[in-house]
Amino acid sequence: MERVTGPTPLRGSNGITFGPDGRLWVAEYLHGRISAVDVTTGATEVITGPGGPLQSPDDLVFDADGTMYVTDVAPGLVWRREPGGEFTVAADGVRNPNGIAALGNRIFVNEMTFDGRLLEITGGTKVLAEGLVMGNAMQFGPDGNLYYPHMFPGGVFRIGPGGGTPELVAEAAQTVAVRFGRDGVLYVLSFDEAGTIVRIDGDERTEIVTGIAGLDNAAFDAGGRMFVSSFASGGITEILPGGGLREVLPRGLVGPYGVTADADGTVAVADHYLIDGAYQPFAHALAADGDLLHVTSQYGQVMTFDRTTRTSRTRAENLDQPQGIAVRPDGTLLIAEAGAGRVLAIAPDDTKSVVAEGLGRPADVAIDADGRVHVTDSDRGAVHRLDDGKPLALAEDLHTPQGLAFSGERLFVVEAGRRRLVEVGPPSRVVAEDLPVAVPRHTLPDLLIEGLPGVPRQFAALATAPDGTLLLGASGDGSVLRLSVA
Repeated sequence: MERVTGPTPLRGSNGITFGPDGRLWVAEYLHGRISAVDVTTGATEVITGPGGPLQSPDDLVFDADGTMYVTDVAPGLVWRREPGGEFTVAADGVRNPNGIAALGNRIFVNEMTFDGRLLEITGGTKVLAEGLVMGNAMQFGPDGNLYYPHMFPGGVFRIGPGGGTPELVAEAAQTVAVRFGRDGVLYVLSFDEAGTIVRIDGDERTEIVTGIAGLDNAAFDAGGRMFVSSFASGGITEILPGGGLREVLPRGLVGPYGVTADADGTVAVADHYLIDGAYQPFAHALAADGDLLHVTSQYGQVMTFDRTTRTSRTRAENLDQPQGIAVRPDGTLLIAEAGAGRVLAIAPDDTKSVVAEGLGRPADVAIDADGRVHVTDSDRGAVHRLDDGKPLALAEDLHTPQGLAFSGERLFVVEAGRRRLVEVGPPSRVVAEDLPVAVPRHTLPDLLIEGLPGVPRQFAALATAPDGTLLLGASGDGSVLRLSVA
């Protein structure tokens, strides 16, 4: 076993703020974690992980007494964490709570929806403004007003802490975060592929292009140094005076959720926000086909991405949780449509047909040398061969089987629930254990949030390289592994 890519310290980095201890505290939305980072050394401590109370933490803030508040998007909660570590619910019933700000011990939250609200949740819930278009990171300015973004089409607004009529302060495309430097200068972050930051000092606007796709948030330390996060690739980066960058924690994969190799052995990854390095949000699984990459999306789409032109076209829409994908020699796509319990075929002319139905939760598909289709059923713990559309069990009693791939005539499956690789028999045998794949979180159906794709379902992808080695999407630590199986 060898690593194609190394582990990722942060699995996506969203809200960031400096805590009373001087460390940078980071919300990791995709993996349900809060981490604290020493920005000098890069030393990182996980404060609470997927086994804790948080499902999808997005932004966080400390009040004047050092109590931390966290927005938990999918369940619609705002959590309070006391300095001693105890979590309690500070507010519930908020739709997609995202941005959060403090004014002393008063806490304010906005909603990331297309008709969102700006709320104060101190001692109850008070609506300050409505009609937000996808709220996100916000902050009180030196003038005592609350500054917040509309992500679409973009723009910065402000309002007094008691409410009133919001005032447009600045226009900026794809506005994701509003932050003030220690000198009172306004910084506006965009979530575009270029990683644009606009510095607004009175009437003077300066544009900083970081090259960090999917900027999410920014924080300033006591000395005025600026640090930014990226929901698309994680990591923490310091923005130096003059626009230079210093890597505090490296960026990397937030999944990966799909992996494939083309005929020359080049490896491509679908990483929820990125496909093969291009900004294509909500990708899940993929299969290589010459210069093409065929991709399933958490939006219910199947797309074909052309690596030469960097363009994509939609092959199918409104599918029910499409996951694994494979391609036949004639270009027909095979899709494990998990939510519908079926395997779907999409012909080169985009005609659709059902290969098999009545399955539990198909997760991945693979094709043998004779063209026969094989599928994992994660709900029923089985690997099936589909004979004339009827499932024939080749392996059973597996715990959440997911990724499936052939190496020659041998068939392998990732048993995600037990974090191991199994060769499908008869008899079946375990060939690798303690793999760094994420054990499925069974609360995930609750994580599909209103109007948005939500938190991706953990998926341990498996693919075959031309030399017969297996490529594993190690979703537990954000790496890709190559496995040689004797």
